[in-house]
Amino acid sequence: MATDASPATTLRSHAEALSAPLPPLLVAAERVAATVAQGVHGRRRTGQGEAFWQFRRYETGDAVQRIDWRQSAKTRHLFVRETEWEAAQSVWLWADNSPSMDYASGPALERKVDRARLLALALMALLVRGGERIALLGDGGSPATGRATLNRLATVLLDAGEAGPGLPAEMPLPRHANTVLIGDLLAPLDVVDRLVRSFAAGGVHGHLLQVLDPAEATLPFQGRSRFAGLEAEGNLLVGKAEGLRDAYVERLVAHQEGLMAIARAVGWSFAVHHTDRPPQPALLALYTAMADAMEA
Repeated sequence: MATDASPATTLRSHAEALSAPLPPLLVAAERVAATVAQGVHGRRRTGQGEAFWQFRRYETGDAVQRIDWRQSAKTRHLFVRETEWEAAQSVWLWADNSPSMDYASGPALERKVDRARLLALALMALLVRGGERIALLGDGGSPATGRATLNRLATVLLDAGEAGPGLPAEMPLPRHANTVLIGDLLAPLDVVDRLVRSFAAGGVHGHLLQVLDPAEATLPFQGRSRFAGLEAEGNLLVGKAEGLRDAYVERLVAHQEGLMAIARAVGWSFAVHHTDRPPQPALLALYTAMADAMEA
């Protein structure tokens, strides 16, 4: 006779289901990062900025010597004292999980959201190899480095929950910090421009990486086609999809040129990546652009 599972068994099964995707994502991301790392050198820099920035909660991987015992004695938690240098030499990343990212034009292709997460995590793995401090925009955590941080942020990326907005919210970051925005970046150009300028006005360096499915780049469809909007745009039925191709590609190119202009106006970088191409070249180009900006 069948019996109901105990609460402990149910909890364990639920935990295993949640954690199951994590090892493959980490393995794939670290494999990509390891390949790219062969062509670059670690860029951990020396230097001491003594100006106080903030106290943050102690995290696994922090050296015990960095604990501020006076501040920690005021509460039940351990705190680490961060200087302006440490806060500035950090990278905040964002991977788009809006509804439009839930798309792949063929069974052999990754969804855009999966490729964005892979690139974000591979970049974090590469940065951690170089001793950089990393964080996710909107996560609420403080920048940190080390394997424990990488594991935690991988979990956050996978457990993003409901689909989010097409761009991150504006928020203050330390001056001279870096941010990387990875997504399809299909929001109106004026919205993207306002966000980028808000970060740049605070002295933040940034990088935009547009991730597109190859079908979004070329509109290869033929004949009678129905296009379903993933973000409540409704459906569009056309008799000859090929008749839209030239106008569609022209509009996409104009949008990408607009994104390029927005990035260049504030000294940011912009690149495009298609999900039918290997992730390594995109990661290398992004990492190189970041290294150039941080060493300028």
